[in-house]
Amino acid sequence: MRVGVHINRFDHSGGGAALGSELAAAGAAAEAAGVSWLSVMDHYFQMEFNGGAEDPMLEAYTTLAYLAGHTSTVRLGALVTGVTYRHPGLLAKIATTLDVLSGGRATLGIGAAWYDREHAGLGVPFPPLAERFERLEETLRICLQMWDPEAVGPFEGRHYRLAETLCVPAPVSSPHPEIMIGGGGEKKTLRLVAQYGDACNLFATSPEEVRHKLDVLRGHCDALGRDYDRIRKTMAYSGEAATDGDLDAFLRDIGGYTKLGIDTVILAPRLGETAAWMERFVAPATAHLAELD
Repeated sequence: MRVGVHINRFDHSGGGAALGSELAAAGAAAEAAGVSWLSVMDHYFQMEFNGGAEDPMLEAYTTLAYLAGHTSTVRLGALVTGVTYRHPGLLAKIATTLDVLSGGRATLGIGAAWYDREHAGLGVPFPPLAERFERLEETLRICLQMWDPEAVGPFEGRHYRLAETLCVPAPVSSPHPEIMIGGGGEKKTLRLVAQYGDACNLFATSPEEVRHKLDVLRGHCDALGRDYDRIRKTMAYSGEAATDGDLDAFLRDIGGYTKLGIDTVILAPRLGETAAWMERFVAPATAHLAELD
């Protein structure tokens, strides 16, 4: 099992002026610790349970581009982009740019969006849930078409119409940047993973629930003729043991997940300063999990 880190708070004690150096140090610490994945949230406002909208929040893809310039091996992505945040053609271009400039290290993390306050706050349309899922599927189809050099013609969907799906330069990743679909909805989200995704991202709620979600995903794969084993399984862990740096408690907590085929556990500490935490906690955690079969 590999380890990723999800940076989700930007309330640095030194204020906004300190965030650049902190993120650069976090990138260096992540690679020194052997972390395979580094992500940030894609939100306009900080989430209510994580400090609230008045707390600091950076724009995701600008931050990922900055991290790309301060790292060389770790995979980078948003966990996850709400489908309502950017027009799909623009999103494909942004993800491609990150992939090109990072040397093929970009993942497009995407989901159906949920945080209505930030949409209302900045005047971004927030359609009903059913429509957001329709838009999500069309966005996935648009991205795949833009990343197919043989399919540069128009796209005609219910919600989006593109006259030319050009994407030049093409991604460095082959055949395209990894698509990670976040969420555990059994009827829609996991079906979209089976049909379009290269990776899924589930919450570490309990080993029993994660096992059930993976069984549902396998069923969707069987129905669609998709090889379940070709989908990378990831899991977001936000338990207090990680935030508190309690390695023994974390290893006990994560033990129940190690036989489920999870490729990467993504630690999501609620900390504004993560570089030092990676050095003292993530490095030994990564070494221990690498030894687990």
